[in-house]
Amino acid sequence: MSAHIAQINISSGGVPKRLVRQAQVTRLGLEGDTQAHPKIHGGPERAVCLYDLNKLLALQAEGHPVFPGALGENITIWGLEWARVVPGAIVRLGRQVILQITRYTTPCKTIAPFFQEGDIQRVSHQTHPGWARVYARVLQEGEIAIGDSVHLQSP
Repeated sequence: MSAHIAQINISSGGVPKRLVRQAQVTRLGLEGDTQAHPKIHGGPERAVCLYDLNKLLALQAEGHPVFPGALGENITIWGLEWARVVPGAIVRLGRQVILQITRYTTPCKTIAPFFQEGDIQRVSHQTHPGWARVYARVLQEGEIAIGDSVHLQSP
């Protein structure tokens, strides 16, 4: 099964991020996307946040009211083996964009409404390895669109 971009999400600060069909990816992230707390989120090492659609669906099955964009991810991906999306891995989005995973995200209290009993630790790498969102730096800028292919190179 090939992986692809299931959804692209931006916001003017905070969550949930809203769906857009395509986006320009720059060194500082997706054009039109801003962070409410730029000292905590964003910047070159946290330019893009990625998450797995299968993980979101599994969280929904557990009863959490999550959906693509609710957890602040910019790109929701379908079809990758999420366990291989680790710091150092290279991710190619479409024909142009190349990202390098820099770290697992730390859950922020702003996503608490999307979890039963506000349990944001459900997506913490420390307490639930393999369930965290990831941050990435942009190695090559370009345009992406929903449905674009996603390729992963392990570190």
